[in-house]
Amino acid sequence: MRSTDQNLLVLTIYIIGVTYVFNQMISSIDERIKYNYKKAVVDDQLKQQELDAKIDISFKFSSYNSYDEVKELSITIENKSDDVAVYVDWDNSSIVVEHTKQSRRVIRRSPDLTRDLAVPQSPSLIVPKKSLSASITAEDVLKLENGTYSVSKPLIDITGLKSGGPPQKKLYGDFINRGKELEFSLQLVMRLTKVRAGLAPGAEYPPISIINCPFTIKKLPWTYALPWNKKK
Repeated sequence: MRSTDQNLLVLTIYIIGVTYVFNQMISSIDERIKYNYKKAVVDDQLKQQELDAKIDISFKFSSYNSYDEVKELSITIENKSDDVAVYVDWDNSSIVVEHTKQSRRVIRRSPDLTRDLAVPQSPSLIVPKKSLSASITAEDVLKLENGTYSVSKPLIDITGLKSGGPPQKKLYGDFINRGKELEFSLQLVMRLTKVRAGLAPGAEYPPISIINCPFTIKKLPWTYALPWNKKK
């Protein structure tokens, strides 16, 4: 009996240990989300504005992220035209978060962002048959430290919803239970002009194009990490 009791004790401890490790494993992979860029919506807008043969807009995301991991957007804009110059107007572009109804100023990041954020940003020129890749974020996530601005908060504050009012807490509960996705968008402002013609006499700016680039954020089930689950 004594040997049996010892074996039962060892088995109990083993089961408790395995259960604890399994729960920790699930907890570590459960707080994973996925950012989705609705490229088809953007392509439709470009087609409606007769820009689909001139411009392509893409974003790069990881296959999954933790809640507060994404602090900026990696954007690539391709100028596919033969004779049109594309100017990306960062200062008039904005990031709009659906659940907060905020419109946030876009900042194009650089490795050593030291300039005064109050100073207007120069537009970026994309010449024909070339592309521009940039990292952008919202002005309100930047913090000045030792003379250099660095990102101090996530682009979309998901965990912050827990400490908000009842609507925010309900949204957070719906999100983590995979009942609702979060939505935001980049309102990208571009100006186009013929390379050789330049601006027409008396014209202040080239024609303006505003492209709404929408995104969704969804909570992934913990089973996404299983090797046989292809739907990650």
